[in-house]
Order: sequence, then structure tokens, then C-alpha cells
Amino acid sequence: MRDEPAGPGLPQERGPVSAAMTGALRDGGPPGAAAAAAAADPYGDDLQLALYVSYELHYRGFAGVDPDREWDPELLRFRAVLERRFLDALRADATEHTSAADALDELLVEPVGGDGVPHLLERSGTRSQLREYAAQRSLYHLKEADPHAWVLPRLWGRAKAGMAAVEFDEFGGGRPERVHARLFADLMTDLGLDTTYGRYLDAAGAEMLAVVNLMSLFGLHRALRGALVGHFAAVEVTSSPASRRLAGAMRRAGAGPAAEFFYTEHVEADAVHEQVVRHEVVDGLLAAEPHLDRDIAFGIDATGFLDDRFGERLLSAWRAGESSLRVPIEPDLVHVP
Repeated sequence: MRDEPAGPGLPQERGPVSAAMTGALRDGGPPGAAAAAAAADPYGDDLQLALYVSYELHYRGFAGVDPDREWDPELLRFRAVLERRFLDALRADATEHTSAADALDELLVEPVGGDGVPHLLERSGTRSQLREYAAQRSLYHLKEADPHAWVLPRLWGRAKAGMAAVEFDEFGGGRPERVHARLFADLMTDLGLDTTYGRYLDAAGAEMLAVVNLMSLFGLHRALRGALVGHFAAVEVTSSPASRRLAGAMRRAGAGPAAEFFYTEHVEADAVHEQVVRHEVVDGLLAAEPHLDRDIAFGIDATGFLDDRFGERLLSAWRAGESSLRVPIEPDLVHVP
């Protein structure tokens, strides 16, 4: 094995499918359980963890796992079964629109008296709830914008130029201290969380894994480039108002300057990004490949569907006075009530 920086450790399995994937990576052999994978709950912990682990081989990998396993044919065949199960379910359950314009127009209408996670956190969220939210979201934000970078070689013209411009901002505009993943790590420090990459994988529920897996699924398949652009558009259109509420939540809870800054930065940046994504990336892609209109709409719909499922997991747990995490995390050493 080549000498490379160690990634996170392999997570605890959550059923036969994820056990087959982690076991194959741990032991060096092929995964079994293809039949179980084909019949698994497409949104459940077992399938989503197995899919997350398979995708993570394309990012930072895992400690003790040979980096060459990224392109292992047996692992890729197994992953394809998981992907088909997940994608088929999303097409059946999430599809609402047939055009990108209709899907985007609906995103721009924010419900009056909203009751989503950012609304609750802004009104009454506790520091403990903010920590749970940040711990789960760290599975994406510590590699923020990385999944979307996969689409760049698959675009050209206006769409490529617009996408590259937004990604450049996400990656700090050439300044490492402004890389959004770095800013989120600073937020975690303010909240007394461990900033180690992958630290909270075992604590995160299937709903959060699915949110991250969707980006990797779309990004790693050229055939799904339209869906990835739709996903990116949905994120940028909805980010600014949600970030404004989350900045308020951090301020009200006294989370710290870095915690508040992460979201105030997104209020301003994503308001600009929204216009670039709509008028350059989406419109540019449709001008070049109009047949991808339905795929862009699907990407928007699937993003909203999975975000809503994640939000409901958090809200249902908090309304019941329970933690939204699967396992407890370390105590907050920064803030003592």
C-alpha cells in the first residue's frame, strides 16, 4: 500500500449490506449480500451507509484501506446495485416537475410561517440542538462543494464557466482560510465539536447520509449531470434565506463568531450564486442540451425530498425531547451552561 495520509476509520455496520461493504474493505475481498442489497430499504440505514462508504473511496478513503479499492470492479458492481435501488425509489417518490423553470419557480416561494429546521433553530433552538445539527451536517460541509466539482468536466460554454465561478468562491477564491469547509470547521470549534473529517459518521442517521449520497450519485455519473445541476441550483436558491435564520440562531445561542460567520458568509455569497446558477449554469446547460430539462427538474425535486426527510427526523426527535443522533457525541467542552 502506498504511503498516504490516513483517512477516518471504517464505521460500524448497520445491517448485512453495510457489513458486506465494510467487511470487503477491511478484509480485502469482494462484498457479498448482493441479494440483500437489491431488496434493502432504499432510504434505510443499512443501504445508505453502504452507499456512503462506497462513495467515500472517491474522496478521502478510510484508514487501512488500499486506495486502489476505489476502482475495484467487484465493489463497483455492488455499488451499482445500491445506486439502482436508491435512484429508482427517488424517481418514484420525489418526482413532481417536468421542467426546470417550474421547479425553480416553486423554490422561490417561501411558505408563510415556515416550520422547518432553520425556523425552529432561529426561534428556540438550544445549543445542544445546534451541535446535533452541525455534527450531522459536517458529513457534507467538511467537503463542501467537492461533490459538485465532478460535474465540471461534463459541462461546457456558459454552464461550465458559471459553475467554475461559483465553485471558485466555495473553495475560498484562492484563500485557504476562506474555503467553506474550513469555515465550517471553525464553526464546529465554536460549538465544541471535533473537526476530524468523518468523526460523526456513526452518529448521523440515514436521512443525512442520503442527503450526501445524492450529491455523489449525481456527481459521479455523467448521465446524471443534469440532475447534479438541478441539485446545485436547489441548494443555492434555498441557501440564503436558510442561512440568514441559522446565523440568527447562532447569534441568539451565543455560539461564537465563527459559528455565526459561516452562515452570514452564505447569506451574501449564495444570493449572488443563485443568480449565476440560474442564468448561466441552468440556462447555459439547457441552451446546449435542452433534452436535460426533465433531469434538472428531477435533481431539484430529489434534493427537496431528501432535505425534507432529514428535517423531519430532526424535528420529530426534538419535539419528543430526544436526540436526533444515533449515538451520543462528546460533551460540549467550550460552553458550560
